[in-house]
Amino acid sequence: MIECPQCGTKNEDDAKNCKGCRINMYWAFQHYEELAVIRQANKLASRPDTASFLIETSKKIDEGPTVGWLHNTIKKFGLKGAGKKVSTISE
Repeated sequence: MIECPQCGTKNEDDAKNCKGCRINMYWAFQHYEELAVIRQANKLASRPDTASFLIETSKKIDEGPTVGWLHNTIKKFGLKGAGKKVSTISE
C-alpha cells in the first residue's frame, strides 16, 4: 500500500490515481513538494480539494474499456518513466 502525498489515502501500489482525491500518483510523487512550497508561499491550503468534475472524469477513465491494459502495464513497469516525453519523429 502507498499513501497519497496530497490527501493521505492508502492506495494499491500500482494505482494510477489516488482513490481519495484522484490526483495522478506519478505526478504527485514527482512534483508534490514543489507545489506545496508554492502553495505555502501564496498562503493557500496545503491540501486543496479536488474539483468534482475531475474526480468524476477520472473515475470514468479508471473504469473504462482500457482499465485492464492500464492496470497490467503499471503492474509490469511501475510508474517509472511515466510522463516522460517521447519523440514520435524518427531522427
